[in-house]
This record gives sequence, C-alpha cells and structure tokens, in this order.
Amino acid sequence: FEIQIFLQTLAMIHAIETINNSTLLSGVTLGYEIYDTCAEVTKAMASALRFLAKFNSSKDIVEFKCNYSDYVPRIKAVTGASYSEVSMAVSRLLALQLIPQVSPASSAEILSDKIRFPSFFRTIPSDFHQTRAMAHLICESGWNWIGVIAIDDDNGRFALESFGVQAMANNVCIAFKEMLPAYLSDNTFQTKVDHAIEKIVKETRVNVIVVFMRQFHVLKLFKKAVERNVNKIWIASDNWSAAVKISTIPNIRQLGTIVGFGFKSGDISTFQDFLRNLHEKPTDNNKFLHEYIMLLSVCAHLEYHDFQMCISNQSQDDLLQNVENKHQIWRDGFLNANIEPGFIHSTILAVYAIAHAIKGQCKDRNCKDPSAFTPWELLEELKKVTVIDDDKEIKFDSNGDMSTSYDVLLWKEIDGHMEITTMAEYDPEKGDFIFEDEEKKKEFLDLKKVQSTCSQHCRPGQMKKVTESPHTCCYECVYCPENHYSNQTDMDYCYRCNNKTYWAPANSTTCYRKTIHFLAWTDWFAIFLLLLSAFGVVLVLSISVIFTRNLNTPVVKASGGLTVCYIILFSHFLIFLSTVFFVDEPTEFKCKTRQALFGISFALCISCILIKSLKILLAFSFDPKLQNFLKCLYKPIPTVVTCTGIQVIICTFWLIFRTPFVKQNFSIPRAIILECNEGSIVAFGIMLGYIAALAFICFIFAFKGRKLPENYNEAKFITFGMLIYFIAWIVFIPVYATTFGKYLPAVEIIVVLISNYGILCCTFLPKCYIIIYKQETNTKSAFLKTIYTYSSKSAGSVAVSQISLDSKSSSSRATISDSCKSEKNSVNGNCHFQVPGQRLIKGEVLPKNTARTVARKRLSSI
Repeated sequence: FEIQIFLQTLAMIHAIETINNSTLLSGVTLGYEIYDTCAEVTKAMASALRFLAKFNSSKDIVEFKCNYSDYVPRIKAVTGASYSEVSMAVSRLLALQLIPQVSPASSAEILSDKIRFPSFFRTIPSDFHQTRAMAHLICESGWNWIGVIAIDDDNGRFALESFGVQAMANNVCIAFKEMLPAYLSDNTFQTKVDHAIEKIVKETRVNVIVVFMRQFHVLKLFKKAVERNVNKIWIASDNWSAAVKISTIPNIRQLGTIVGFGFKSGDISTFQDFLRNLHEKPTDNNKFLHEYIMLLSVCAHLEYHDFQMCISNQSQDDLLQNVENKHQIWRDGFLNANIEPGFIHSTILAVYAIAHAIKGQCKDRNCKDPSAFTPWELLEELKKVTVIDDDKEIKFDSNGDMSTSYDVLLWKEIDGHMEITTMAEYDPEKGDFIFEDEEKKKEFLDLKKVQSTCSQHCRPGQMKKVTESPHTCCYECVYCPENHYSNQTDMDYCYRCNNKTYWAPANSTTCYRKTIHFLAWTDWFAIFLLLLSAFGVVLVLSISVIFTRNLNTPVVKASGGLTVCYIILFSHFLIFLSTVFFVDEPTEFKCKTRQALFGISFALCISCILIKSLKILLAFSFDPKLQNFLKCLYKPIPTVVTCTGIQVIICTFWLIFRTPFVKQNFSIPRAIILECNEGSIVAFGIMLGYIAALAFICFIFAFKGRKLPENYNEAKFITFGMLIYFIAWIVFIPVYATTFGKYLPAVEIIVVLISNYGILCCTFLPKCYIIIYKQETNTKSAFLKTIYTYSSKSAGSVAVSQISLDSKSSSSRATISDSCKSEKNSVNGNCHFQVPGQRLIKGEVLPKNTARTVARKRLSSI
C-alpha cells in the first residue's frame, strides 16, 4: 500500500467534489473511475483498455475503426499515471482515440514529444528542467565528480541520459553509474544494492550521489547505507525528494545531507481539511479508503515509524476481514503528515485543467448528454486552457507541459526529527535559484563546504592538464608558463599576454605592463657620460680663451690662425653637444638630429685638420714634384666646404629617403626598449665610412710630416689623434653590433667621446702646454731657431739633380743677396728671407756654404 499514491487519489476525489459543488461547471457533474496500476505497465494497459470501450456498452470491448472522430468512449479524459514508464504505455493506447491524458507526476522528457504522445499533458515541468536544475546546483556548489544511481526502466534511463547531457554542459563528470532493477521482486535486487553501496564506499573522492529512483527503492538503498555508515550528499529527484516515509528511517541523519527537487506546491489547505474529515466519508464506493481503514486496524499497536512501515508493507491477505469501531483506531494527522505538497498540488491542477476544458466545450452545447463532444475535441480545448493558480495564470506549452517552478528541498534535523524544508525556488525559465531570505541563501552556500572533485581545484595562475583518465574532470594543475596567466579557478588554458606591451611570470594571475626603458637623464651611467661631455665643452671653451689671449704667438699662428682654430673648436663643441641627443626618451627629432649633427661636425673637424696636415707637409717638403702636387691640393676654403658638403649631402639623402625613427624593441621579455632605428644601416655606414676616409687621408699626410721641429710637432699629434679615432671606431663596430638594450646609445656616446677627446687633446693640448708652461719657446726667435736647426739637419738628406741644383742655387743667391742689401731693417747681421710666393721670414744670416741648401727648402709662413 503506497501512501503517496493513495493521497493523490484522495486529492483527485477532493478536486472533483469541489468542482461539482461549485459553479465552474453549471449543470454538469463530473464522475470518475479509479484504477490501481500497482506501478506495472501491463496492469495499467488493462485498465486503459476499459477506458477505450464504447460508452454505454454492455461489454468492455474496444471497437477498432479507421476513423474515431464520432466514437464516444466510456471516459472523456484521464489523469495519471504517477510513473513515467506507465504513462508512456497508457498514452500510446489513449492516442488511438486522442483521449487527453493529464499526468500530475510523470516527468520523463520523452513525453514532451507530441509526435509520439499527441494526447499527453502534465501539470509539472519536464525532467529536462529537473536535470538541468540538478546540474546547475552541482556546478554552483563546486562539485564535478559525482555518482548516479537510477532505476533500470524507461524513466530511469531517460533521466540518466538527460542528466548526463546537462552534467556535461556544466563540466560535471559522472564517476560511476549504478542501475538497480525496477522490481523489488527481482532476485538480483539486493545484490545490486550491495554492489552500489560498495561502489559508493570505494570512491572516496565522490561525495555527491544523484538518485533517480522510486521511494521503495530508495528505502532499501538507504537502509543498507545506514548500516555501512555512508555519509554523503544525496541529490533527490522529484519521486522521493519529499517522501516522509524515507525521512523517518531510523538514523537517517547519519547518511549526510539530502537535497532534492520537488514540484512547486500551492495552497492545499482545503485538501488538508478534507483529510481531517476523511473518517466520515463512506467507503462503499472507495475501495482504497476501505483498504486504508483496514490497515489502520492491523497496524494500530505500532509506533509512528513502524506504523508507517506496517501500512506500506501489508498485503491484502493479512488484512482483517471485519473492522469494528473504526473511529477508535483512526489516527488523526497521519495522512496530513505524509503529504508531499508538490504531488497533491499538481494532481488538483490536473483535475481543474480538465474541468476548464470541459467548460470551454460546454459553452454552446448541452453537456448533460455525454455524447455532446468527443475526447479529441476536448483535447483541442485543453491546449488552450488557462488555469489561475495563486493569482497566476498558467497554461500548457506547445509540448503539453506546465512550466511551473521547483522547490529546492533540504532535509534537516529539527528537535530530533528530520524535517523537509524549502531552501530555495528554482525558476526553469531563467535558470536561477531564488531565496526567501539570507538564512536560506546561507544554507545553500554551506553546501560548498563539502568537496566532491576528481582533482583539486586549480588556483588562479594555474591551468588544467588532462591526464590519461577519460574524464575531463580528472586533471593535473600546472603553472601557467611565462607570458601567460589565468585569473579564475579551474581554467582549461591560460590566456596569453600581449607580448608587445605586457608580460607575466610563471604562475601569474594577471599580465603586467612592460617597463619602458631608455637611457634616462637620471641613469648614473648617462650622468657620467654627460659629465664627460660637459667637461669636454668646458675644455673647448678654455682652449678658445687661451688661444684668443695668445693670438699673436707663434704657436697659435702655427695652428693655422684663430679662424681655423675656432672652426675646429666649434666642431668639437657640436660633437660634444650631439651626445645630449643620445640621452632620455627617444623622439623623432632626436633620432634625426643626433647622427646628422655628429656626422657633419666630425667631417668639418677632420676637414680642417686635413688642411693643416697638407699645410705642414707643404711647408717642409723638399721634393719639387711633391710640392707642386701639394700646391694644387692646398685650397683651404674649397677643400673644407667640399669635404663637409659631401657629408651634408649624405646626411640629407639619409634623412629624406631612409630617415631614422623611434622603435620599440621587445627583445627583453619584461621591458620595452625605446631606441632609435637608424633607418638604413647602409646610410649609417656610409656616413661613418666617409669620416673614416677623411681621417685616413689626414692620417697619411700627418704621418709624412711627423718628423718636424720639436716645438712644431703638430703632425705627430695629429697622427696620434687619428690613431685613437681608428682604434675607437674599429672597436665600436663589433660592440655596437652585439649590444642591445637601453645602454646601446651609451656605446656610441663612449666612442664619440673617446674619438673627440683624442683628436681635441692631441690637436690643442700640446700647444696649450707650450703657451702656458714653456713661454720662452713661444717666441719668434726661438721658433725660427728651431726651424733653422731642423732645416740644417734635413739639408744633407735631400738629393736633387745637378741641373736643378745649379739653376736654383743662382737664383737663390741672387735673391738672398738682393734682399740683404736692400733690406733697410737688417741689423746685426740679420736679414729677411723672401721665399717666392711667401712672406718674409726674419732670421739669422746663414753661412755661405749652407745658404744654397737652405734656399732650396720651401719655408712655410708660421
């Protein structure tokens, strides 16, 4: 005897009586026939065949026709059955005559198929919504490794299949599935229950079990689980989530937490009043009530739980044949205590839906005649029915389902008794859980305290790595590699940072913006180099002051005069200034300016030094052919303009066609190097190569004039300066090619400073030393004496042809003689020598035997 089915039967009777006593169907009285399917398909189909029999037929015979449009069967509609497997079979039979069937409890998803079950309706949602709600609950609670136990029948298999799809969509894995026989009489039932419990015990990581079973099956399973001290979280389907007889199992609290989904209940207070007065109802036409009263008598001596089990397990053979004084054994409140509100509410809704459909059919018909309308007409009317429930309009959707919500039920112990309470409401349309208050929400959140995962959750900064397990929920947690991150738990992969602007270390939860690097003003190395440049500028200015103050001294005049010195010093100043453009954040202007300024300034400097080298070589050359060649080359202004102009042209073409630009260098993982891209390495090389060519020519000329008077040794120092330049830039090339990062500009600054300091110091510091510390040698007489001594030593080493010697000797003697005679200013044996094309040189009168030799020497003005 199943109490819940009995209560649903009573709910249907109560609803029909209420309608008959109301004005809903004025002049029409509803009747009913109730058959017990005993949860068996064959028995249910036998009862369904009686429904198909022709109205007012003396025999329960079904007439088989090709067209049933005018056929009037015994009944107009059917409510039931409770179990989906039974409803599937019955609905196929009723579909022959399109007799509407409205079930208050059959939730199998397949019953929504209107092609296979065209006349089936239900006042509850499909299992699709229930399994989705379960998967949503499991996912929200952080569980992904669960077990499932179901009944091995159509309903159980369909529920399992639907749940599997929903679980996969929510990244929930099913560790094991156990199917129990549909019938308790099956010889393997107990064995399979034992096996299921062993599986639960063995799978220690599985702490959540979803159960799709009928109440009798759950009773057997839980009794065994209590014996084995199994403590899990149990997810109950609508079949047993509100089953009072299960909640009263002794030591049920030891099983752990039970969370279930039940159909949304409504106001059933009138039905509760009906149950309180049930003992006054006649039992003549209600065999179920008569059987229940007999059971009360048999089990009257037992306590509550035992009494309940006695009621459920008694067979008709054990019932008393005669029951006296039935009021004395009636247990007030027993039926009310066993009510599962969702089932009762949906049963009442089913009856009212049929009643409203009949009302629609009876608007223009005399429904006192049972043949006034046919079942298929009622079926069409039922599709349009709207029922008011708790001030809400509800109706059947296109699948014949009523989209009512679910109550999320929580079993919890109150005052030593297990109570079934409503924790939340689940809205199938929105897919959300709705809580009445914060306390209910806290109960829901407390479920997360239980872990049921195949693997530990991967923290932010980690990602899942699939193992050999076939389940995606079983994985290893590995750190995100460098330049990748994850900011949520259990991420399948790590996000990649934008490598150009962001970076991330291994095991990172976010990306970090790369640091912008360049040779900043505040960098100690930049400060050091700038101080060297500043010192160079000070040195240039100091030399300028020294030379300006000693303008008329032989050393300054020997340097080419103040104009040439100023040009050279100004070019050195510009070279020192160009180093400033290598420091701080690169800009387009800096990138274009620094190389052009350096290149043109250096070319100007070398050009002027080249002129000085030519002048020195010309002054002390005794080879007539070389003198003529040098005279042709020695064009100071055109030479400087031409040499510098070529560099200007090179830089102009460079800036126009392949101009330098600011580039972001991403070669360093955690930084962005702002640097100047030269635009064209070829142009850069041509610029430096041109300077090197000028320096090499200057070096050759200076090297040839290196053996000069001791105080007139500028050529030797120019040679040293050029050597320093070559060494610095030869070292620069491989260093520059292999250096990267923010100190790359510093490499070029160092080379510029070395070469600039080398040339500056070799060109001017020896002269400054003579001017400051050897002033006695910085006089005309001392200077001429030095030249005379040098000329005397060099005369014997010069070989000339005899013809040239004679002709030049005559002319030289005549010139010297005339000069000495005519020179009015000649005193104390001194005279001025006039070399052709040159100004007079005041000097000592040379001895006669050396006059010709000295005369051959071309003296340059000093």
